[in-house]
Amino acid sequence: METLLTDVQKETLLKLARATIVAYLEDGSRAPLPPAEGILGENCGAFVTLHLRGRLRGCIGNMVGHSPLVETIQEMAIAAATQDPRFQRVTSEELSAIDIEISVLTPLTRITDVSAIEVGRHGIIMRRGLNQGVLLPQVASEYGWDRETFLENTCSKAGLPPDAWRDPETVIEIFSAQVFGEKAREGASA
Repeated sequence: METLLTDVQKETLLKLARATIVAYLEDGSRAPLPPAEGILGENCGAFVTLHLRGRLRGCIGNMVGHSPLVETIQEMAIAAATQDPRFQRVTSEELSAIDIEISVLTPLTRITDVSAIEVGRHGIIMRRGLNQGVLLPQVASEYGWDRETFLENTCSKAGLPPDAWRDPETVIEIFSAQVFGEKAREGASA
């Protein structure tokens, strides 16, 4: 992702995610896809995060884009609402209180020096063996974590000891994300 999304493109993706969740919960259908033009047609990794009254309600994503961004957002919106193993399926009754956030990712970069991690700018993928954990860039900022705490929590999410990031066998990759959501949009218009 070299080009940043415009406000119109962000709005298009947010509307697509909401319309998709509504249609899927209603009758298993999918909202029509907007034209896959420009960055909307690029293969980008992306996450869709759902919050209910400020609390996490679902979050699913693909680190690497395998299809046009509009298709990825549609798939991740359905998955966040219905397949996050940490939560029950979102219900139609919850939809009016759900806030949707989208993170469109840059390609992954493997690092060997953790000082390359900028808290609030980078997300982390931690891998060792069959274990893998991901935390998006905004997570560290939301919790007020420093770099070491961010690394430890990513290790824990991967099912690894908190200090596994110090082990040379552990693979650390970073990425950035353009993060936007309905809540921020509403706040901007107020």
